[in-house]
Amino acid sequence: QVGDEKIIVRDTIKENDLILHIIKKLPASPELETIAVVNTEKRQLTASNHSATHLMHAALRKVLGPHVQQKGSYVSENLLRFDFSHFAKLTDQELEEVEAIVNSRIRHNISLDEKLNIPIEEAKKMGATALFGEKYGDFVRVITFDPEFSVELCGGTHVPATGQLGLFKVVSESSVAAGVRRIEAITANAAESYVKEQMELVRQIKELLRNPKDLTKSLQDLLEERNQLSKEVEALRHKELQSLKARLLQKVQARQGVNFLAEQFSLPAQEQLRTLAFELRAKVDNLFAVLAAEVQGKPMLAIIIADNLVKEKGYNAGKIVKELGKEIKGGGGGQPFFATAGGKDASGLPNAIKKAETLL
Repeated sequence: QVGDEKIIVRDTIKENDLILHIIKKLPASPELETIAVVNTEKRQLTASNHSATHLMHAALRKVLGPHVQQKGSYVSENLLRFDFSHFAKLTDQELEEVEAIVNSRIRHNISLDEKLNIPIEEAKKMGATALFGEKYGDFVRVITFDPEFSVELCGGTHVPATGQLGLFKVVSESSVAAGVRRIEAITANAAESYVKEQMELVRQIKELLRNPKDLTKSLQDLLEERNQLSKEVEALRHKELQSLKARLLQKVQARQGVNFLAEQFSLPAQEQLRTLAFELRAKVDNLFAVLAAEVQGKPMLAIIIADNLVKEKGYNAGKIVKELGKEIKGGGGGQPFFATAGGKDASGLPNAIKKAETLL
């Protein structure tokens, strides 16, 4: 605070042994007395996440092996991000083990052991781990949470005891580079909110399923029922498609060496139009078919032509479907023997059929 004006400090950096405060704007009256105030809540939450990186680093080395080394990190009051060397994606079991170890150390409420101005060689003899990207002088600060667990060189802010973290929860694990993995995690208030959200989600699911005693079994039964219904629906769709194909085959007309078909109908799924077109071509020689379908309220056109007609008469389904697509306020394309078009105006399908007859 400068006079009556409050200036937010966005970041701090160390340059030539000086701490520099990065602000968004300069005070209107820089000559006035300045009072620097720490946001206590933000600092405490940041300290929780920072201390959690130390505990997680030690846990990762315990679960994955001594090859794990920090490759970068980011800490704020909301979350922590930790990059480390490892050759494979962590399994669910490995992540659970890391979480369990960190939360165990939190419950033990291990007091912070902070040693200042320790000769760096002495710190190394203590087994202190140097963090990636840090520059160390002849004297260092050593942060210890149990000498048998976590001893690191660090200049960051920390909790007085691990119990202040409350809860540690991993929220994601991913790859950032070859041989480098990233874990994002939360502690304290954020972890508590996360658990509440997950519990509320479970409550809603239980309520939708009428509060079953065994939620997992209930969901499995529901998925099995869904799969069975999907198979039954697919069987019905196939049966209806075959019935439609039979009706269309009866409407094929012979016109000067061409078996012509132009019909309008409805289909429940777009992929059925392609299936129907190729099944008709397999049944009818010299086929020139224009299929006009309304699929869930949207107009679709498909043109399929026998290969010999394409070769002998020069028919091109791709060119024809572009012309017919104008009638349904759409467009499309494809190959000379098969092409499709979609549009916006289903009322134009009858006109597309009439135009197809004229073109033929």
